[in-house]
Amino acid sequence: MARSDLVMALLVAVLAAGCCASAGAVAYLSKLTVTLDVTASPTPGQVLHAGEDVITVTWALNATRPAGDDAAYKSVKVSLCYAPASQKEREWRKTHDDLKKDKTCQFKVTQQPYAAGAAGGRVEYRVALDIPTAAYYVRAYALDASGTQVAYGQTAPATAFDVVSITGVTTSIKVAAGVFSTFSVVSLAFFFFIEKRKKNN
Repeated sequence: MARSDLVMALLVAVLAAGCCASAGAVAYLSKLTVTLDVTASPTPGQVLHAGEDVITVTWALNATRPAGDDAAYKSVKVSLCYAPASQKEREWRKTHDDLKKDKTCQFKVTQQPYAAGAAGGRVEYRVALDIPTAAYYVRAYALDASGTQVAYGQTAPATAFDVVSITGVTTSIKVAAGVFSTFSVVSLAFFFFIEKRKKNN
């Protein structure tokens, strides 16, 4: 009986520890400090094409932050985020303060080890083929050793750029379709002429 009670007590302790750990891993955007300066190469309103155009993103600790302020930063995760204009009436893109539920920044650009201080980081990102047509800005999260967001930085949503997704219709397909359409019209006219000539004879 005593052994059973001991096992039960250990089980409860393990579950409690797991719950506390999970609770500690929850991050809220409103509680994060904006410590990273983030830049992206597209100009406001610039139109980029999925699978073709490249975005240059840079990030670094803000120069006003005290030395060692980024001691807990172990890695940086950079994502493309839907601009407010592309979130309207789209629940699947909705912003949520709880970052586990947030759907604003769904598209990962990179995740890499954090370089302390002003060194920062940089990435050249070719817009992925599966990026939907929308307006975007860029956000970078600083992650601690557990992978939890502890700070962030972003480009201004008001200066968002546009991405046009791939349609699946290439130039060669368009040319082929045009050729076949023209051939069809010419063939129809030819047969119409032949039939009319036969009737006249």
